[in-house]
Amino acid sequence: MPGKSHRGPLPEMTVAERTRSARLRGDVQRLCADIGERNFVAYRGLQHAAEFVAGSLAESGYAVECQDVAVPEFARHAARRSSGGAVPAFVNVIAQLEGAELPGEILVVGAHYDSVAVPGCVGADDNASAVAGLLAIARELADRRLRRTVRFAAFVNEEPPFFESPGMGSLAYAARCRAMQDRIIGMICLEMIGYYDDTPGSQQYPFPIPLSWFYPNRGDFIGFVANPASRHLLRRVVRSFRRTTPFPSVGAAVPSWIPGVSLSDHGSFWHHGYPAIMVTDTAMFRYPWYHTAQDDPERLDFDRMARVVGGLLEAVASLADE
Repeated sequence: MPGKSHRGPLPEMTVAERTRSARLRGDVQRLCADIGERNFVAYRGLQHAAEFVAGSLAESGYAVECQDVAVPEFARHAARRSSGGAVPAFVNVIAQLEGAELPGEILVVGAHYDSVAVPGCVGADDNASAVAGLLAIARELADRRLRRTVRFAAFVNEEPPFFESPGMGSLAYAARCRAMQDRIIGMICLEMIGYYDDTPGSQQYPFPIPLSWFYPNRGDFIGFVANPASRHLLRRVVRSFRRTTPFPSVGAAVPSWIPGVSLSDHGSFWHHGYPAIMVTDTAMFRYPWYHTAQDDPERLDFDRMARVVGGLLEAVASLADE
C-alpha cells in the first residue's frame, strides 16, 4: 500500500474532530437507543431507521430518493406482523452531491442500515457506526464543490437471510446502476467502523490464511479491503487517508474467497463489475460482540471513529476531485 500507516500516540483531537465525535455518538444513539432493532422482523424499527437517514440527508440539503427493494413473501409477512398489518416497504435511501465538471462520473459511498435479526441486537457497530459515518461525510461535504458526483446510499437488508439474494438492498441497487449504465468510478462500503482495541492479540484473521504473519495483532487500526480487480481504487483511497490522517491503517487486495472479504455491500458492486472496497474494523475478527445482543453503543470509541471518518471524508473528496 502507498504511504505509511501512522504509528505511536495519536495527536490531540481538534475542535472539528470533537464536534464530529459528539455527532457520531448522537446518531448511533438515535439508531440504537431510540429506534433499536431494525430488520424485517422488527419492521417498525427498519422503517424508522430509513426515515431517520432520509431526514438527516434532507437536513444537510440533499434531495432524497427511496428505491423500493422487492423481498420474498416470508419477509413481507413478518414485516406485516411487526407493523400491525400495514403494507411493508423495503427501501434504499439515496442522495447525491452533483459533480460540477464531470457529473456523469459517480463515486458511491454506502452503508447498510439494517441490524441482524438476533433478539435484543440493536447493531451499534454493525452497522449504526457506519451509517453515522455515512451521514457525517454527507453532512460535511454538502457545501463542497467537487468535480465528480458523490452518491450516498443507505442500503436495506444486508443481513441474513437476504445476503447475496435479490432482496439484498445493495445488490438490487448495483443491478439498477448497471442497467442504467451508470459510470461508477468506485464504491466505498462502510462496514463496522467503531471498535478499536490496543490489547496485544486482540486482532484475529481468517483461518487458515497466514495474514497474521504480515499484519498487526492489535485491533487499533482501520482496515481497507478490496479484491484484486479493485486494487487501484484501494491504493488511491489508502494513499489519501494516510496523507491526511494520523491514524493506524491497513490495506489489502485479496481474493474474494478468503473468509470475510466479500461480506458486505461492496460485494454487490463486484458482482456487477464495479470497483469497490470495504472500510472496516474487521468485524468478527476483532469485535467480540458481533451479531449479539451486546452490540451496543457503549462498546464503541467515538473519538477514534471521528478521526477515521475525517480521513474518509478527505479520501472521498480527493477521489471526486482528481
